[in-house]
Amino acid sequence: MILALESSCDETAVALFDPTSGVSGEWVNTQVALHARHGGVVPDIATREHLRQFGPMIGLAKAHPGWASVSEVAVTRGPGLAACLAIGVATAKALALALRVPVRGVNHLRAHAWSPFMPVHAEAPAEFEARLSGLLPHLGLLVSGGNTLLFRIDEGRRVEGLSSTRDDAAGEALDKGAKLLGLGYPGGPQVERLASGGRPDAYDFPRGLGRRGDLDFSFSGLKTSLRYRVQAMDEEAVRAAIPDLCASYQAAVVDALSQKAAAALGRGGYRSVGLSGGVANNRALREAIAAVATRGGAAFLAAEPRHTGDNAGMIGFAAWADPSDAERHSGSSIAVDPSAYL
Repeated sequence: MILALESSCDETAVALFDPTSGVSGEWVNTQVALHARHGGVVPDIATREHLRQFGPMIGLAKAHPGWASVSEVAVTRGPGLAACLAIGVATAKALALALRVPVRGVNHLRAHAWSPFMPVHAEAPAEFEARLSGLLPHLGLLVSGGNTLLFRIDEGRRVEGLSSTRDDAAGEALDKGAKLLGLGYPGGPQVERLASGGRPDAYDFPRGLGRRGDLDFSFSGLKTSLRYRVQAMDEEAVRAAIPDLCASYQAAVVDALSQKAAAALGRGGYRSVGLSGGVANNRALREAIAAVATRGGAAFLAAEPRHTGDNAGMIGFAAWADPSDAERHSGSSIAVDPSAYL
């Protein structure tokens, strides 16, 4: 059993992962309500809450039958907010010492990268290795508030970044767009909800696709375009047009993501396409990437909704499934790396 901890941003999460059966228990405390009044995550508040929440949540894990079988502790080491990561790593080291088991530092982005394979494992743990070999090489799209990137997992389970965003991440663009429209935090779900009642072709927002053959993303121009559009309208007109603005703005984000994914898939050799990260819950994006996979003759894998945001279940799974990530450590050698990449 792997005891996993996650504290990269504003979710405190603990999970127990069993390689023979899957996630047997997981607990997540979200801080959305605390940060909503500030319009975004406040690092000091997030750090304080991790300090408050880890103790009670570990208490819940200790009451789980799987606690007696813990043989390793896994913890997010980066990327993320430095102080928040430090709380998780310090807690993991203390637990590893108390339990006399090794501790592993896991890259948060790599955990997201592997999360679409969790349902495959849960369906038939004993057959996972055979099924995985039939899904590699894998093209993954990770879309969250802080990261937007395409990556490849090859037959040897090595993870290679193919592209990222040059400026804003897709989730960040959705949140900032929601703020410009006077919507609540977090903005992405608000935009999606209102977009369902609007026309995606009502406004022509830029896609930021860049040069032909370039797989990098760019969303800053989209945000600027929305700002100019709103500034050119009076307040009453903006209120009346919000469903159409949201639908058109969301369509621009989804189109940019799906067109880049299709371009990467078109370079050939992929057996599966995966979607992960918090924005992976967006229904329009899921449908668009599923269509990309179907057209390219690849299987479509998506992280389960409970494993799209920051969670410890994917940390435990990645600690087991990703042999190319950090080696096991004695405990004192894990370094927090806030700016770590894939």
